[in-house]
Amino acid sequence: MEWEGTLPRLGAHQAPSESAIVNKLLTFPDPQAHPLSVRARALVFEDPKSARLLDTVERVAPTDAALLIIGETGTGKELIARHLHEHSGRKGPFVAVNCGAFNETLIESELFGYEAGAFTGAARAREGWFEAARGGTLFLDEIGDLPISQQVKLLRVLQERQVVRVGSRTPINIDVRLVAATNVDLTQAVESGHFRRDLWYRLNVATVDLPPLRDRPGDILPLADHFIGQYSSKLRLPPAALSDDARDALIRYPWPGNIRELENVIHYALIVGNDGLIRERDLKFPVVSCGSLLDQRPAQSVHAIGSAQNTSLEEVLHRLIDQATPDLFDHVETMLVNTAYEFCERNQVRTARLLGISRNILRSHLMRLNILPKRQPSSHGRAANTAASDSQLVC
Repeated sequence: MEWEGTLPRLGAHQAPSESAIVNKLLTFPDPQAHPLSVRARALVFEDPKSARLLDTVERVAPTDAALLIIGETGTGKELIARHLHEHSGRKGPFVAVNCGAFNETLIESELFGYEAGAFTGAARAREGWFEAARGGTLFLDEIGDLPISQQVKLLRVLQERQVVRVGSRTPINIDVRLVAATNVDLTQAVESGHFRRDLWYRLNVATVDLPPLRDRPGDILPLADHFIGQYSSKLRLPPAALSDDARDALIRYPWPGNIRELENVIHYALIVGNDGLIRERDLKFPVVSCGSLLDQRPAQSVHAIGSAQNTSLEEVLHRLIDQATPDLFDHVETMLVNTAYEFCERNQVRTARLLGISRNILRSHLMRLNILPKRQPSSHGRAANTAASDSQLVC
């Protein structure tokens, strides 16, 4: 984890002050390592909510208690997990794994390892992520996407502090601090039967609720200043500043994509802007989803608009029914998945969140519709390599 000094004077690196929890900036050791990731790559703690959150994290860090981080995509959950690890006193590595990057047949061997000959293509033994994180911290992002069958095995590992590799009967002792993160409501997942209650109790020893960027407006402009400094240097541009109307626009915008979206907006503004001043017209805000726009309307207007949308949808369905559309259910489902996927620019994480389903369920729909290639049973090793690469794209 890297620290930078008081904002907005960027570029001067200095050690963090233990007495102050404001004016802190968290970044990845190599922020450009995964440029296509939807994760947040910087966090500041200027807003009072952020300052209180950082204080909580640093109080919990020295303990061995499991930690559950709850927050929307792009809010900086992995940065919080890394900061907790660095303040934990643990000497082992920090290992980040995205549970949504693996299908059900791969996740067990990835987490717990396997022995030679355990399955076709397993030419030699390989340790899993739990063993790789020995003495350190294992960060499991998108824990809500973990299949039920693997939730049972994860619970046993947490209870017994041992893992058993696939193809083996010999337990291996582990010393790992587990930090999990989710962008879904696990209490609802428990009630619906998609997440084990006993595992939720085990993970929910300490909880950090990471607010979305729109709920911590005091962080928006310091983050914008950070990204201006970062991309000005990368693009070899002279120092730039935000005009008053641009600053007001950044504060007003609801940021459904959170910090990662803010970074993209600033990057684009520096490319199209000129004379070292970023104006409101240089800020390219994506089309806000209906939900984000409705959240800002008065309650009566929201109800009226929602009713109108329901009526319109019912009319379309009635028309399809009247036309005796063949395979109606499959037709509607296919249109819904396709439309959402294209609307989210073929981003699986955002599409799953928009539809209110897990990424694994979305992937199964996409493969069934031949939008994604289906995995072949004989390609375990190749799929594992691909999934391992995807596992670094955490939010």
